[in-house]
Amino acid sequence: MAAARWTRRRFGAALMAATAATALSQTRVPGANERVRVGFIGLGNRGDQVLDAFLAQRDCEVAALCDLYQPYLDFAARKSGGQAAQFKDYRRLLERKDLDAVVISTPDHWHALQMIEACQAGKDVYVEKPLSLRVSEGRRMVQAARRYQRVVQVGIHRRSVPFCQEAAALVRSGALGRITVARAFHIQNEWPRGIGNTTEPQPPDGLDWDQWLGPAPRVPYHKNRAFYRFRWFYDYSGGQVTNFGVHYLDFIHAALGQDAPHSVTALGGRFANMQDNREIPDTLEVIWHYPGDTLVTFSQFNATASPWSLPGCEVELRGTKGTLYLFGSGYEIVADDIKEHPFPARRPDDRDQEKLYRLSQRQIQPRKVTGQSSSTNFHARNFLDCVKSRAQCNCDVETGHRSTTATLIANIAHQTRAVLEWDRLREQFTNHAAANELLEHHYRAPYKLPEIS
Repeated sequence: MAAARWTRRRFGAALMAATAATALSQTRVPGANERVRVGFIGLGNRGDQVLDAFLAQRDCEVAALCDLYQPYLDFAARKSGGQAAQFKDYRRLLERKDLDAVVISTPDHWHALQMIEACQAGKDVYVEKPLSLRVSEGRRMVQAARRYQRVVQVGIHRRSVPFCQEAAALVRSGALGRITVARAFHIQNEWPRGIGNTTEPQPPDGLDWDQWLGPAPRVPYHKNRAFYRFRWFYDYSGGQVTNFGVHYLDFIHAALGQDAPHSVTALGGRFANMQDNREIPDTLEVIWHYPGDTLVTFSQFNATASPWSLPGCEVELRGTKGTLYLFGSGYEIVADDIKEHPFPARRPDDRDQEKLYRLSQRQIQPRKVTGQSSSTNFHARNFLDCVKSRAQCNCDVETGHRSTTATLIANIAHQTRAVLEWDRLREQFTNHAAANELLEHHYRAPYKLPEIS
């Protein structure tokens, strides 16, 4: 019997090794000391920032650049040394056999198409957040990464930042006690003009508007729908809850050791009468209920800039022993006073009991970590290391999908004005058929997601 078990194990190991060898043969796998040849798709605002993060890595070779807009290509070519091949069509870049990996920093509505096609082309992928525009797209992206055995990093870069990793580990260890509330904030005053509403009859020279729209519905050109301002329109983005909120919610996931809520609801709208043509709210409050009975909120206040929490705080996690405040450059733990006696009834004849209640002690030590960096460089470094080692990235595609999903279903809760119950295994709502229809994405013909075979 032992010999039979040994034989089956050897057979299974040999089969796994053969499968891995077949997958790795699709593209060159750099050695530990070799340079990784990378192509970059999308070089606008965020694409430029991510390019900088990769240029800071000595073992990254910028081999190809792709963007629809020539000025972006020219700028990226200058800063990367001028030797990279240039493309307007990302498919031509993916045909390059000498690329080990691609970085996708295009608008959100392009992510699924480009990421899946990159996996099919045998490329490892760094894809910016949010991973997808709809939940069904994200699940298909996970399937593609697994089927084609690609290393994938989702650009939720705080997963690789040391002080964020440290803070999340502290919370998971129970240092703050039981976490009952986690809150996140995106606060900036855009009133009264918002993103403006100036019209231009034609796109700028060199921008093919139909090609920029791609799988999104065909609409006339408006400058607010292009470049960075596309984030204010649902055809191309999930708004600020998927733009900023996904970073914060992903950190909360890491700190709680969870990846999906039980339920979600949201209220908000265009309350401040902005002088623009936005679709996303200027005021939004999202509430998720997570396993372990933690209430998680995201507050998007874009018509007021006064601090809601500690100045500069992005996330706070409130435990029974104290609170952790996360900033862009560190974190702070504030200890609570723990009372030794039950909370008094405060009756006229109970003053002595109230005095006893005030006696307290702290069960955790205050801590302040500042002056660190939340740079994307850490995330780029982790991706390149994983391309070489074939290890799982800090924000693997499944992790990125789960965090993105939580923000996408928040938008659906806002659109349906409902309290939605979420089944994380089936990735469906259990109490709202119409909301389930919003989990799917319908592309403009002839665009469609590739079949995963």
